[in-house]
Amino acid sequence: MMAITAREARQQILDDLAAANEQMALAVACLGEAFELLDVGSADRLEAGLFRPAQRAYGRGKRTHNQFAERSGLAGVEIEPPAAGRTSQGAKAFIERAMAAAAEADGWLAQLQDSGLPVESGDPELRSGLSEVRASLGELPLAGRQFLSTLGR
Repeated sequence: MMAITAREARQQILDDLAAANEQMALAVACLGEAFELLDVGSADRLEAGLFRPAQRAYGRGKRTHNQFAERSGLAGVEIEPPAAGRTSQGAKAFIERAMAAAAEADGWLAQLQDSGLPVESGDPELRSGLSEVRASLGELPLAGRQFLSTLGR
């Protein structure tokens, strides 16, 4: 395996974090679409149990990315809000897609943490941000299963 420079390592961190942020943006967009399709009571439960943690994770992920880019002297990326899909697919499909996107984001972050690059970067703010994002994402699988099990009842 070839050693990488500190700059390449920082760029890899930013790229992986951007990939996770793209998935979190998709999760938030899908949950927003699902919200619009639900009755008031279900929409309130969705907002409290799923949308807020997903939005918190995405916001912290963006902030972590931008601040690390700034500290590293590298360019951050601006993520375009993704299209969640057609309304005709229904709330359940949007929620399932959001849960898959959140799991994908968590996978990117787990891989990044496992790589050791955040530790090697010597940046405690980065490590803290990654941990906070993963904590928020960690709330979603159980909340999503519980929400879907009661959807339409």
